[in-house]
Amino acid sequence: PRYRPDWASLDARPLPAWFDRAKVGVFVHWGVFSVPAWGSEWFWWHWQGQHDAAYERFVRRRFPPGTTYAAFAPQFTAHDFQPRQWAQLFQRAGARYVVLTTKHHEGFTNWGSPVSWNWNSEDTGPHRDLVGELGEALRESKLRYGLYHSLMEWFNPLYLADKQSGFKTQSFVLKKTMPELYDLVLKYKPDLIWSDGDWEAPDSYWNSTSFLAWLYNDSPVKDTVVVNDRWGRGCSCRHGGFYSCADRYRPGTLPDHKWEMCSSLDKLSWGYRSNMSLAEVMDEMSMIEELVQTVSLGGNYLLNVGPTKEGVIVPIFQERLLALGRWLDTNGEAIYESQPWRVQMENTTDTVWYTSKGPVVFAIFLLWPRDSVLHLSSPVPSPGTQVTLLGFAGTLQWQKQPGQGMLITLPYMLPSPLPPQSGWAVKLEGVK
Repeated sequence: PRYRPDWASLDARPLPAWFDRAKVGVFVHWGVFSVPAWGSEWFWWHWQGQHDAAYERFVRRRFPPGTTYAAFAPQFTAHDFQPRQWAQLFQRAGARYVVLTTKHHEGFTNWGSPVSWNWNSEDTGPHRDLVGELGEALRESKLRYGLYHSLMEWFNPLYLADKQSGFKTQSFVLKKTMPELYDLVLKYKPDLIWSDGDWEAPDSYWNSTSFLAWLYNDSPVKDTVVVNDRWGRGCSCRHGGFYSCADRYRPGTLPDHKWEMCSSLDKLSWGYRSNMSLAEVMDEMSMIEELVQTVSLGGNYLLNVGPTKEGVIVPIFQERLLALGRWLDTNGEAIYESQPWRVQMENTTDTVWYTSKGPVVFAIFLLWPRDSVLHLSSPVPSPGTQVTLLGFAGTLQWQKQPGQGMLITLPYMLPSPLPPQSGWAVKLEGVK
């Protein structure tokens, strides 16, 4: 069936299965904002849109008088960008897909966009096609490739004129946004389009539904492409493919629609900040906790890093990603391709979360129980129930709990002054 350019038709499209199976992705925020590398990726807006005193002071202290935001572009060099190394890192982190910012709200494109003259990564700065190079490396590593793209641009005169008209005119959409989206799809054949920058204008201004109808009907990726929900004011959490709803979105209960939680290793920014401190970086425990809770509630987990202007993913981010990968090497069976179970969370505690695969149930516990006995009240065991701990050889002893549920005797942990950090998964076979 062909999809019509209206939400009723577009929303009925089944989400390509690869996305739900993937569960884990890496988000990359990289652009001219990586040059001042201060505050956040909204640097230009805070500095010249809001005239924030702290940003004005920062520019006065660090840059020559009369510096413009455009002057940062030549310093966005990507000198040390090695796409294959990035791809290997993301693969070792356990990611199944990667989403790169092709263009943030600043309007600078990380490929040679023909409608972004002199404000793109081929005409200035790196003089490289960053979108294309990363795409090639990811595909060699068998990772899916997603493209983040902002519909709006803060200071584009065409956009400002449309905004002035109350979005009755569409010069910006027809001359900039749409040509870029079509170009990205035809040139790079992405697996995912992560749209953003939609909130000021309705989807009718952005021509979102006609673009999506083309994407689903006639584009080279019509059968595999996945999109999010940011296609116009009021679309978020209501229309599109999977729902991203809001940054760091966490539903309290199991949603009835596929969703994704995007989170950032730097708790204060998505873009790289040179003044980031260790306390502002997510620790391993929080990362695993977010992943487990997200997947248990049927979501995907998209974890963000901001590379430097040279294209380096700083060692602390690499370390966190590799820690996530090590955890997934052991516990991935409870995560990838899993489904939510009839219960998402142990009702007595938010430290035990469930996933399932067919008849098999996984209980992922975030804290090691004091007496090394895990109490689970939700699963109903049978005489043939078998319990194993992922990453540990052999089966575990268990007994039926008086009342309901089961008590599982975990392997003995070596004594240590600190409780072991991060989650573990028990695999339950033959429970209801």
